[in-house]
Amino acid sequence: MINEKGNLSINSENILPIIKKWLYSDTDIFLRELVSNGVDAITKLNRLEAAGEAETAGDEFYVKVTLDKEAGTVVVSDNGIGMSADEVMRYINQIAFSGATEFVERYSASSGADIIGHFGLGFYSAFMVAQTVCIDTKSYNAGEPAVCWRSEGGVGFEMTDSDKTERGTEITLYIGDDSKEFLDEYRLRGILRKYCSYMPVDIFFETAGEKANEEAAEEAEEDEADEGNDGASEDTKQKPSPINNRSPLWNRKPGDCTDEEYKEFYHKAFTDFNDPLFWIHLNMDYPFRLKGILYFPKLSHELESIEGQVKLYNNQVFIAENIKEVIPEFLLLLKGVIDCPDLPLNVSRSALQNDGFVTRMSSYIIKKVADRITDMHSNEREEYNKYWDDISPFIKYGCLRENDFYEKVKDALLFKTTKGEHLSAREYLDKNTEKTDNRIVYVTDEKQQAQYLMLTDEQGVDAVMMGTRIDNPFMSYIESRQMADKLKFIRIDSDISSIFKDSGEAGNESGVNNEYLTEFFKKTLGKEKLEVKAETLKNSQVPAIVVLSEEGRRMQEMAKMFKGMDSAMFGAMDSGEVLILNTGNDLVKRLADTETENPDAALICAHLYDLAVMSHRSLSAEDMNNFVARSCELMVKLM
Repeated sequence: MINEKGNLSINSENILPIIKKWLYSDTDIFLRELVSNGVDAITKLNRLEAAGEAETAGDEFYVKVTLDKEAGTVVVSDNGIGMSADEVMRYINQIAFSGATEFVERYSASSGADIIGHFGLGFYSAFMVAQTVCIDTKSYNAGEPAVCWRSEGGVGFEMTDSDKTERGTEITLYIGDDSKEFLDEYRLRGILRKYCSYMPVDIFFETAGEKANEEAAEEAEEDEADEGNDGASEDTKQKPSPINNRSPLWNRKPGDCTDEEYKEFYHKAFTDFNDPLFWIHLNMDYPFRLKGILYFPKLSHELESIEGQVKLYNNQVFIAENIKEVIPEFLLLLKGVIDCPDLPLNVSRSALQNDGFVTRMSSYIIKKVADRITDMHSNEREEYNKYWDDISPFIKYGCLRENDFYEKVKDALLFKTTKGEHLSAREYLDKNTEKTDNRIVYVTDEKQQAQYLMLTDEQGVDAVMMGTRIDNPFMSYIESRQMADKLKFIRIDSDISSIFKDSGEAGNESGVNNEYLTEFFKKTLGKEKLEVKAETLKNSQVPAIVVLSEEGRRMQEMAKMFKGMDSAMFGAMDSGEVLILNTGNDLVKRLADTETENPDAALICAHLYDLAVMSHRSLSAEDMNNFVARSCELMVKLM
């Protein structure tokens, strides 16, 4: 007969605050820990059976969570290996490690990240929510009596005989007054869905009422059997369905999975009604075990609004989302699952130890993602082009964050032209370099820069779209990595007069006094610092354009990013903008006529300048008001 009382061999008044404060940041972890322990108990029993040291008679294994709201209890039961009285003393009372007092002294002032792998505290997480915890357990060894262990507040304990007749363990939590939320059925179901959806043993959830119905059905089945009936009716035979999927898709071989199955899993796991673009199935056994699926969702072009969801599992037990130690930051823009049984977790299964293993795992994931991208670029180019708009923010961000990733995917980087063509840097230069001199011409706003686009289109020069926030640092990064090739990006309204200028004519051959024209504009506009040039452009319909050196424009972009400046404010700065007057345009020629005094010349000069600026950037509020008033004045003069 078992009848023993005592205090736990660790000072629980010290260890429980440590558990609450450092080991478990989320109170609901208690359910994951208790269910996981039940799964572990079943796994151990299966190993013993495989070794010929135990016999289970083909039992269907399970872990069951039962809620009794009226009684104020949550029960977690399993039919695993169970424990003997000696094992309860060793694993529960001594908390599975020696030197407990030294442990408390060592870690009572340290962070949870330092509490590494000394023992399994999963069971003791129960005291985070329960005032009283009771264990009824019976060992797989038929010669061992069943044991009942009970503790109030995790300080003292009492061990007695148990009336449990079946192998396994049942843990009853009498929920404390400050944790009544865990007596809510939907709260418990949500926790189980979050942490236990893919555990390798059937997980059941039931309420006290459902349990009573189940017991009644079992009694009915026994009665019918006693009466000579072949079996219970279909209704009484019906059993509840487990809440989990024991064989998740990531555990299967990629060749055995269909596209529809990948999509179905994606929709269910991430509650996303849109189909993923494509996916990567990870399957590695050496030098570490890792399986998983990473999905490429349709991404936004503004990174601030992108929130991926990569779930990390350890032996099909959910650990956390978006752990940056394992999953590089840029991959967190994706959605997926990664299951690694070899993860070096701390005692709470909630954080990773610092380990070179984690670095190797991260490198492997980067390589697999890069391989998938480059393979699509090489072998599925048409499909890859279709995906590019959606995946380009992810790839660009990845290049900025990880040099190794850039090196692997650099040949698969594409640039979309304003005509909808997708070209690599080499393909672009092969088409355009004779006219662009190893430079890639780009636009940030097709509408505002339409006049410049017209000029480049007339010359057969492609312009690529680079209009998102990430593009500015991305271009600078590419230039820094392509210094040997002297590759440069230049915006369409930069000083690219080699494309726009008519090289067959010098300015003076147009019959315009260039010096007079430029000084007249500077004086009339009242902008002494404005640089004005007179040149003949290839398109005579364009009277003037404003250009800015690429370096000056990027400086403006940096200022805008870090100072929150509106682009229109740069009109008041010494911005380095250059006004180019087209001496081949009839209006400019008339303004340059020194023999004809036009009383409206000042109005026309100002208007022409504003029109040129508006194709380059936004006008300030004051300049826009002046432009509208001047437009009305000029229309009145035309009547």
